[in-house]
Amino acid sequence: MQNNPIHWIDTAIVIVSVLFTICTGFYFSRRQKSSDRYFSGSKTIPAWAIGISIFATLLSSVTFLAYPAAAYKSNWILLVQGLMVPIVLVGLIGIIIPLFRKVIRLSTYEYFERRFGFFARMYSSVAFMLTHFSKMGTVLYLVSIALSSFTHYPVLPIMLCLSFAIITLTMLGGMEGVIWMDVVQGFLLVGGGLLCLGILLFRPVAGPVETMHQAFAMGKIDVGPYNFSLTDLTIWVMIINGAFYALQKYGTDQTIVQRYLAARSDKDAKRAAFIGVFASVSVWTLFMLIGALLYVFYHTGTAFLPKEITADKVFPYFISTQLPVGVVGLVLSALVAAALASLQSDLNCLSAIGVEDYYQRLKPNCTDKQRLNMGRILVFVAGCIMMTVAYLFVKWEGEGILGIVFGLYAIFSAGIVGIFLLGVLSRRANKQGLHIGIATCVVFTAYAVLTTTKIGDHLMLDLGKFNFPHHKYMLGVYSHLIVFCVGYVASLFFKSEPADIHLTIYGYYKNDQNV
Repeated sequence: MQNNPIHWIDTAIVIVSVLFTICTGFYFSRRQKSSDRYFSGSKTIPAWAIGISIFATLLSSVTFLAYPAAAYKSNWILLVQGLMVPIVLVGLIGIIIPLFRKVIRLSTYEYFERRFGFFARMYSSVAFMLTHFSKMGTVLYLVSIALSSFTHYPVLPIMLCLSFAIITLTMLGGMEGVIWMDVVQGFLLVGGGLLCLGILLFRPVAGPVETMHQAFAMGKIDVGPYNFSLTDLTIWVMIINGAFYALQKYGTDQTIVQRYLAARSDKDAKRAAFIGVFASVSVWTLFMLIGALLYVFYHTGTAFLPKEITADKVFPYFISTQLPVGVVGLVLSALVAAALASLQSDLNCLSAIGVEDYYQRLKPNCTDKQRLNMGRILVFVAGCIMMTVAYLFVKWEGEGILGIVFGLYAIFSAGIVGIFLLGVLSRRANKQGLHIGIATCVVFTAYAVLTTTKIGDHLMLDLGKFNFPHHKYMLGVYSHLIVFCVGYVASLFFKSEPADIHLTIYGYYKNDQNV
């Protein structure tokens, strides 16, 4: 990286940005007088703000750093997952938003309990927590590594300072503060990306049109390979994986569902979801384009890249060496903002799950003030776990951070989409059948992970030709299908009353006909 730390002006811009965010948290802390307001903003937030908040939540340091690295190293194939989201959302959002806003109070997994009982709620909420602790650790790790490379300060002190700011902000501001800070941080993220894009397009002597042509010619703006294979990373793997990712994110993820509940009406919630999705896809594409153009920038003679700079470090190197003083500070502020937006949201939602799914059950007669206090305690606890995971990531090197994140998502998805679809699409499915489906899913996941994970040069479990044969991203897809199919078939062997129609898709169509 640089021989010298960033200019004091850039450092000042980053510090002012963080201080502004903290002051915003203190401003909103005065309003957090009830647990309802702390976790859902008392349903007073406009649709456009919630939409930008969804957008800022879906983006993070992973978007800012890992997407350019993935495009630089390969092509845009990992973007296919994000491109599937709006396609699935069009057919999904009109059903699930009215369902959740009518059926649940706060926790997404309350629906799972009402449909299949206590175990389904606990299983799904634990899977959510495991997924998001791994994601939060990744985000904190990425932004800490990047800031360390710019400032030459050790990673650990930066990680601790960022964690303190994030935990403090989330404890003070609640969901209302999180959403409004997401709005500011979302604009910063987009602004930082556009500044870098402009330089990558107009700095080369060839000009923007020829630069784009070179990116296509080098195969960087492409989503192949296109051959049908579930063993290798092909477009088909990412299409299938992306469809289930969209179902999981928008149908079962607390960070998104909690924003549906914060809207004033079903109509506002739907509008917010579409704003968030289409903005996210646009920005994912922006940062993939940055990665492709970085490859052109350093492979056509515009600038030269030291041999020790790997794909994951190319974008930070570009920022530190090619941007003028002041602009570096703005881009770094966008990077920090992306991390703050994502991590604040995750901490608030993990706290909500802890209070609603666990604390409320252990202490059913607790007061609202006790719920609020426990929510803040759980933010602190979740923040400490986040720091621990991030520290472990410092020592975890592999195929690239985006690949690691997608792999962990596949493992921790735990068949949750299968549970959701089983509950929504079938009145015949029952908890006994679901339990068999979940047990089968757990056994299958253990088999797939053990027969594809290496320790040194050896697989953890080598069954020869019976090892899991497909790409690891398909693991998440299969886990959902196993829970759905096995759970439904197994349900046929147990007598039970049909589920309440209002807990299924059929209640939606019945209400629609009565309007």
